[in-house]
Amino acid sequence: MPGIDLNADLGEEAGDDAAMLGIVTSANIACGGHAGGPEAMFAALATARERGVTAGAHPGYADRANFGRVMVPMEPAAITRMVAAQIGALAGVARLAGVRLAYVKPHGALYNLAAVDAPVSEAICGAVRAVDPSLALLCLSGSETERVARTKGLTVAAEIFADRAYRADGTLMPRGEPGAVIHDPAQVTARVLQMLRSGHVTAADGTALPLAMDSICLHGDTPGAVTLARDLRRAIIAAGWTLKPFAA
Repeated sequence: MPGIDLNADLGEEAGDDAAMLGIVTSANIACGGHAGGPEAMFAALATARERGVTAGAHPGYADRANFGRVMVPMEPAAITRMVAAQIGALAGVARLAGVRLAYVKPHGALYNLAAVDAPVSEAICGAVRAVDPSLALLCLSGSETERVARTKGLTVAAEIFADRAYRADGTLMPRGEPGAVIHDPAQVTARVLQMLRSGHVTAADGTALPLAMDSICLHGDTPGAVTLARDLRRAIIAAGWTLKPFAA
């Protein structure tokens, strides 16, 4: 069977990074916007290097009060500058840690808005191209971000979510809705294995969504994330899949 990547959002000072970095193959590291800072960045990067985990930048709205999960009205040009500044900040700390960044994944509300808004996707792509066009962009499979990034010539990785429910249009169910975040490890494992077998993600209403799958996301700040991630890793390997980073 082909390989698949397992990623988590880390460096957010909201979970057990050290444990997660022994499980995942890619780490989306907060860049000091929605969470994190120089010390958290360095710690996550250094541990990722030690564990052989690929590191990527995880920029988001600079809104710590809401953990970057509330949309902040911004012009596209301002989004480009914000994202570029955050990628650059992590890249600088990465050099100190002896780590080469491999990709970018937007965070939270910025990620969700870009998934349906072409100008926002273009703004993010513009920041990536300006800072380092060799960086891949990890984005929601089937999203506007994926489409725009491909037209801009960026390397794209399509992501599915292990612990988030989907709407029928392929977007993520908002966190405030019941059932949007899935906490039960058995349920998460069963749905991921079904996704890998079928090539489809099942939306909350039962709609089967055929989606490309390069990486599977787990949220490091979710209660019980380490147990969930460990169980999922074991199940994926037992099913015959190889876990490996989507980007070198």
